[in-house]
Amino acid sequence: MTASMKRDNRMSASQSLISGGVAGVFSRTATSPLDVVKIVTQVGTFHSKRGFLNAFHTVYREEGLRAFWKGNCVACIRIVPYSAVQLATYNRFIQLHMDDLGRVSQWRAIVAGSVAGIVAALVIYPSDVIKTRLVVQNSLDPAYRGVLHALRCIYRKEGFLALYRGASLTVMGAVPFSCGSFLVYMNLDKLWGEPSFRFTPLQNFINGCLAAGVAQTLSFPFETVKRKMQAQSPVLPHYGGVDVHFTGMVDCFRQVVKAQGFLGLWNGLTANLLKIVPYFGLMFSSFEFCKRVCLYKNGYIVSPLSYQLAPGVDQSLGPQELRELRRLLRNRSFKSEQSTVSNRW
Repeated sequence: MTASMKRDNRMSASQSLISGGVAGVFSRTATSPLDVVKIVTQVGTFHSKRGFLNAFHTVYREEGLRAFWKGNCVACIRIVPYSAVQLATYNRFIQLHMDDLGRVSQWRAIVAGSVAGIVAALVIYPSDVIKTRLVVQNSLDPAYRGVLHALRCIYRKEGFLALYRGASLTVMGAVPFSCGSFLVYMNLDKLWGEPSFRFTPLQNFINGCLAAGVAQTLSFPFETVKRKMQAQSPVLPHYGGVDVHFTGMVDCFRQVVKAQGFLGLWNGLTANLLKIVPYFGLMFSSFEFCKRVCLYKNGYIVSPLSYQLAPGVDQSLGPQELRELRRLLRNRSFKSEQSTVSNRW
């Protein structure tokens, strides 16, 4: 992501993780309707037969307003473990590829981010399968009553490997995703006509959205096939609602192209692209607000509504160091007052 999401040393690790979690939950919940439409369009359920805009109307007409938040609970639950695993993997990869001056090339940083994303996605992959199943089922006549019930049913009726169906596509899709990100970031200085270290927060936000749009577009066919593989199940009504029936990953690619043409692999892309700007915008704004609350609590700024620095506070100190310094100053002040009182008597 962009620079504004980088770790601030004035916040503790737990505060950074919680702020990122809150931002992720808020942005995912707000953009869930677009995500639901994207998934049902990728899978090819009856909701999406007449196009992107009609899919919203069909979901609302057939299942009601709450259907736009199908699977949102499991999507929010997986944010914290995903972020924790991704951050740990990214930091480890970066440490292995730093030069003697502690620098890492832009290409290695992008690869590190992609590898971290793959590892995190594979670790919590079963939750992604469950999310897809909850989204494609009819919420008025559900096969799964919730996250745990879905996990139990898939494991008992389809076996453990069903929870990792399509996982290889996560790895395969990372290649075009990384190439797309690298292509954008390598040409940003030409796009803006100035070096990257001079980019404003707005430019960084636009860069993040642009990189996400290009990268996700290039890797979208792999995600489409992955969604179809996650959804297809012989124990669900209408075989999970998938528009083509297939025997494996390669056959799924072939069946989609045969039935819908090559562009059928990009079904749902419109909803996905429309989701990028509000998703990142809400994530960054909510993260920044949580960050201000933490900095105010830690004593670095005068109000959670602004970034005005607290007077006389060394901003280079970490939270624990600042607390220890304040404790030391209070103790000195208290001892000084005691000494003054004893002298008077």
